Amino acid sequence: MNTLLSLGDNLQTFWGFTGFANAEPGHIIMILVGLLFIFLAIKFEFEPLLLIPIGFGMLIGNIPFDEAANLKVGIYEEGSVLNILYQGVVQGWYPPLIFLGIGAMTDFSALIANPKLILIGAACQFGIFGAYIIALQLGFEPNQAGAIGIIGGADGPTAIFLSSKLAPNLMGAIAVSAYSYMALVPIIQPPFMRLLTTKKERVIHMTPPRVISQTEKILFPIVGLLLTAFLVPSGLPLLGMLFFGNLLKESGVTRRLAETARGPLIDIVTILLGLTVGVSTQATTFLTAQSVKVFIIGALSFIIATIAGILFVKIFNLFLKKENKINPLIGNAGVSAVPDSARISQIIGLEYDPSNYLLMHAMGPNVAGVIGSAVAAGIMLGFLG
Repeated sequence: MNTLLSLGDNLQTFWGFTGFANAEPGHIIMILVGLLFIFLAIKFEFEPLLLIPIGFGMLIGNIPFDEAANLKVGIYEEGSVLNILYQGVVQGWYPPLIFLGIGAMTDFSALIANPKLILIGAACQFGIFGAYIIALQLGFEPNQAGAIGIIGGADGPTAIFLSSKLAPNLMGAIAVSAYSYMALVPIIQPPFMRLLTTKKERVIHMTPPRVISQTEKILFPIVGLLLTAFLVPSGLPLLGMLFFGNLLKESGVTRRLAETARGPLIDIVTILLGLTVGVSTQATTFLTAQSVKVFIIGALSFIIATIAGILFVKIFNLFLKKENKINPLIGNAGVSAVPDSARISQIIGLEYDPSNYLLMHAMGPNVAGVIGSAVAAGIMLGFLG
């Protein structure tokens, strides 16, 4: 009898450690969201390099366990393996490394050939400041509003970098929101692109960009760094690594370093960043009313950014000669979801004119948006940090 009682106690103790015994409705909700991310990534190829690590991270982060048992398996338990990996997010190590890789894989030729396209990237930053104002109206503190607003830049690493400095308690919601809406660019942007443009505007053929010399490509990251970093020194970790990566690419003498930055390095950091961001969505700390507000504001910020870019082009065209007019369909590309938003410009343009290839032109505001979001983050950090 004593043996049976002892066995029963052991089984009861074992049951208390299982996920079944510790599961709450929030865990199930987040697991379903993680499965949805994985489904969207595989079925529709929505940013699979981001959504699969984040989605699987959500599964890991929402396996229930007895937090009182001090098992050191949770991402918020100091000393656990996941907590150590998460420090790259919390301390802001991963985003600059991502920017290094982005710089090493980005061709700024379209922007150099047509510098006025940088204005489209600047116009799309209205999404950031519009979201900042909305967040303030919804009761967030100024520093939290600034971190939430950066979602409108459509730049996940920038959102993580800024939220780690201004609003660490909202970082999980901000990061997941930013990456989610980046993946949903093909769904969010096209309706507004069609709504805000006329048939005549959609078939505008832009002048082919001029050929850019190697010297210009080399000088661009140097001049770009000096201009932007002197203007916004607080954006230096992102801007410095972005332009450094681009110089590695364009110099012609550091091919191995450039290939490492845009290949193995960015792949490793993307895996760690995506996975730990997903794991951080632990239901007990993630599912709050504030998180819901962040997701709503994030959607609005993307919409504002898209509308601002398109309307800016339409207004700008009023001052341009006929041969220099810009197709408003590339206005959406001012958000820094590279290269997805530029690809959307190309797809929508081809729908209305199969001979109108907009991708090269759209890459100008697209890479300008990367620079613009980093500058905007620096401005927010300088005023609110």
